[in-house]
Amino acid sequence: MTISISYETEKKLELPYTEIIEKVIQEAMDYEACPYEAEINVVLTDNEEIQRINQEFRGMDRATDVLSFPLVDYETPADFSHLEDAAEDYFNLETGELMLGDIIVSVEKVQEQAASYGHSQTRELAFLIAHSMLHLFGYDHMEDEERVVMERKQAEVLDRLGYRR
Repeated sequence: MTISISYETEKKLELPYTEIIEKVIQEAMDYEACPYEAEINVVLTDNEEIQRINQEFRGMDRATDVLSFPLVDYETPADFSHLEDAAEDYFNLETGELMLGDIIVSVEKVQEQAASYGHSQTRELAFLIAHSMLHLFGYDHMEDEERVVMERKQAEVLDRLGYRR
């Protein structure tokens, strides 16, 4: 598996963010029984940059905590059965890895939300990565029914790693 992590802000997370990100990504992959090695890009940035990206790609002129950019089109969430039919669209032809997508996290939001929710920055970062991984697997939370499924899955991934509020 290839997990590329870019730290692109002066704001500092005083925690082993690489280890946390990699553990949560691996657990999410195992949880959803992804049958492939995967390629995921993670960018840690600040509120100003995530606001710019949010405006550019979603038309929302505000900072957000995490953005997910899935590269796979699923018929149903985490259904990997059709991907090999379009291998050139979904796989890195050099490595054979499934190109899941990109995750962009605001370091400032990790810090703000951890304080606001009364839990650690470690737990907040782990939550945002788990949440975003589910988006990369095709889950969403626009409808209540989808939201309930996604929240349960996030909680289970975090619980399996011991990240609790």
